[in-house]
Amino acid sequence: MAKSTTKDMTSGSPMKLIVGFAVPFMFGLLFQQFYSVVDSIIVGRFLGVNALAAVGATGSLHFLIIGFSNGVCNGFMIPVTHKFGAKDYSGMKQFIANAVWLGAMLAMVLTVIVSVLCKEILLLMNTPEDILQDAYIYILIIFLGLPATYLYNMLAGIIRSMGDSKTPLKFLMLSSFLNIVLDLVCIVVLHMGVAGAAVATVVSQLVSGLLCLFYAKNKFELLQISKEEWKVNTGHMKVLCNMGIPMGLQCSVTAVGSVILQTAVNGLGSVAVAAVTASNKVSIFFCCPIDAMGSTMATYAGQNVGAGKLERLGKGIKSCAVLGILYSALAFTVLYFAGESLASLFIDGGEVQILANARQMLLTNSAFYALLVFVSVLRLTIQGAGFSMLAIMTGFFEMAARAIAGLVLVPNFGFTGVCFASPLAWVLANLFLIPAYIHVRRKLEKMLTVNT
Repeated sequence: MAKSTTKDMTSGSPMKLIVGFAVPFMFGLLFQQFYSVVDSIIVGRFLGVNALAAVGATGSLHFLIIGFSNGVCNGFMIPVTHKFGAKDYSGMKQFIANAVWLGAMLAMVLTVIVSVLCKEILLLMNTPEDILQDAYIYILIIFLGLPATYLYNMLAGIIRSMGDSKTPLKFLMLSSFLNIVLDLVCIVVLHMGVAGAAVATVVSQLVSGLLCLFYAKNKFELLQISKEEWKVNTGHMKVLCNMGIPMGLQCSVTAVGSVILQTAVNGLGSVAVAAVTASNKVSIFFCCPIDAMGSTMATYAGQNVGAGKLERLGKGIKSCAVLGILYSALAFTVLYFAGESLASLFIDGGEVQILANARQMLLTNSAFYALLVFVSVLRLTIQGAGFSMLAIMTGFFEMAARAIAGLVLVPNFGFTGVCFASPLAWVLANLFLIPAYIHVRRKLEKMLTVNT
C-alpha cells in the first residue's frame, strides 16, 4: 500500500507533479474551510448579523493560535520530507515519532493558556459589547478543541509528506458533511446558538484526525514505527523545533498584525465587522488554490533538496507562477461579477451596506492575488528547503503592513483602509522573499558542492 500511495517528486515533469499534488490538496483545503464557512452561513442565516459578527470578531485571534499550530505541524514535516526524499526511512520514522511527542505537549500547553486568556484578549481588541459574549463562547470552545486540530494537521502532514495528498482530502470530505449536519442539529434543532457552531467544528475536526490516524497506522508500511524508533531523541526534537517553531511563529507574527487590524475594524462597529467576516469567508475559498500551490512547493522542495536536485526548485517555482497568474485573473473576473452574490450567502440580501462593503473588499484583494501567489510559493519553497528562520522575517513584514493599515489607513480612510491591508502586506512580503529565495538557492548550491 505504501508504494502505491506515496509520490516521489524528485523526477518527472514539475508542472505535472505540482498539478497532480496540488489539485487534491486544494480540494482538501476547500473542504477544510467548510468547518468555518458552513458555521458562518448557518449562523448568519439562523442567528442573525450580530451572531455572524461575533464569530467574525474572533477571526484574527483564531488565526493567531490555529495558525501557530498549523505552522508548527507543517514545520515538523520538513525533516520528514527530507528523509523521505533521501530514502532514509528509518530516520524518517524517528522524526515522525518525535514530532508526535512534541505535538502532544504543545497541544496541551497551548490549550490551557489560550482558554484562560481569550476573554481578556477579546476585551483588549475592543470587541463591540453587543457581540462580546457570543464571541467569547465561540472562540473558547474552538480553543478547547486544539488537540483535535493538532491531531489532524500532524497526521495529514505525515501522509502528505510522502506524496499522498488524496487521502486527507477524502477524510475531510466526510467530516465536512458531518460538520454541516452537526451545525444544523446544534443550531436549528438544539438551539445552542454560536456554541453549537463551535461544537460542530471541533467534533468534525476530531473525526477527520481519527480517520487519518487509522489510515496511517494500518495502510502505510513505512509508518510501522518500532519501539526503538518511538524513543525520545533530543537531537531530533531540536531539529524539529528549529523547523516547526519558526513556521508557527511566522503565522503568529503575521496574525499579530491581523489582531491590530481587527481591533481597528471593531472600532468601526458591528456592520463593518460583519462585512469583513463575509468577505473573508468568500476569500478563504478563492485563496485555497494559491495555498495549495504553496504547500505543494513545501513538499516538492523538501524532497528535491533531500535528493540534492536543486535545479528542480526553479522549475517548480516557474510552473506555479504560470498557474498562479492565470488563476488570479480568473478569480478576479468571477468575483467582479459574483462577489456580492457570494457574500449574500452569509448576509441577508436586505443588508445593502454590508454587502457593498464586502464586495469592495473582495475586489480590492483579488486584484492583487498574483502577489499572493509569489508570497505563498516562495515562502513555502524556502521553508521546505529547510530555512524556517527566514519565515519569521516574512511574518514581520506582513505584520507591519497590517499594523500600518490598522493604525493609519483605517482611522483616515475608514473601510477602504481595511480593504488595502492585505495587498500592502503582500507587497512588503515579496520585497523580502525574492532576495531571500536567491540567498537560499546560493547557500544550498554551496552546501551541495561541499558535500560532493
